[in-house]
Amino acid sequence: MRVVFMGTPDIAATCLKKILEDGSDVVAVYTQPDRPKGRGMKLTFSPVKEVALAAGIPVYQPENFKDTETVQTLRDLKPDVVAVVAYGRILPQSVLDIPKFGCINIHASLLPKYRGSAPYQWAVLDGLKETGVTAMYLVREMDAGDIIDATKTEIGPDETAGELLDRLAVLGAELLTKTLDKIEKGEATATPQDPALVSYAPMLDKTMCPIDWTKTAQQVHDHVRGLHPWPVATAILAGTNFKIHATAIVDGSGEPGKILGLTKTGLKVACGEGAVEIRMLQAEGGKRMSAPDYFRGHPLEG
Repeated sequence: MRVVFMGTPDIAATCLKKILEDGSDVVAVYTQPDRPKGRGMKLTFSPVKEVALAAGIPVYQPENFKDTETVQTLRDLKPDVVAVVAYGRILPQSVLDIPKFGCINIHASLLPKYRGSAPYQWAVLDGLKETGVTAMYLVREMDAGDIIDATKTEIGPDETAGELLDRLAVLGAELLTKTLDKIEKGEATATPQDPALVSYAPMLDKTMCPIDWTKTAQQVHDHVRGLHPWPVATAILAGTNFKIHATAIVDGSGEPGKILGLTKTGLKVACGEGAVEIRMLQAEGGKRMSAPDYFRGHPLEG
């Protein structure tokens, strides 16, 4: 079965590696164009492109599929199936119609919950205890296609969005291999999504970073976990602006945002209900440090 793979970031690279290891006939890879990155603004390959080049697979990097020549190039590859994982491009109907068995997608949530660009982050932000990955057929409406299969996993109480993504990448890779096998054997099913259960996970941005201390300790903790490693929660403490990298829920009470004290493990801050202990932080322009280490060098007044 001829597979064209489309993807860009690390989760997609993990999936591509897995299907190659399991013997899938990947005839071409599509990924986003090389982008300038870092202080030197050097053109950087996507993780998927790195994997494809190492495996000797042709790589295509169109800006979009708006012109007929780009669509024809894909058609000439004669794919039986197009597998998409975090490609970052909308596929028009002219592309969806090309592969014999359709275009399939691995999405990092249990659809129909959390359609959109930040599904695993919102699962953490919302304090869910379970999420997963879903294999579905692609249609023109975003993340609305029929479900082929899904894999569930628990979310750890202190797990960050980044840590969760690392696990979902492995689960997604396994699910993609399983799905391709089902399609090749003619055993893939297609279950329509329940419109009543649909929710959306919009893109994150830096306006979400400031911590609202009037929230409960659990909500503050989930906020910090869900925004890590990007865009990272922030707070002003003792007059200094910090990025907050890690917290823990602890006993304590007081006016929301009030510093309750420094312990051996962190800085305790009151929330609207309960308290959190800030374990890891980063002062503006500084490096990431444990809270006790930082405040040993910058003593709290009073």
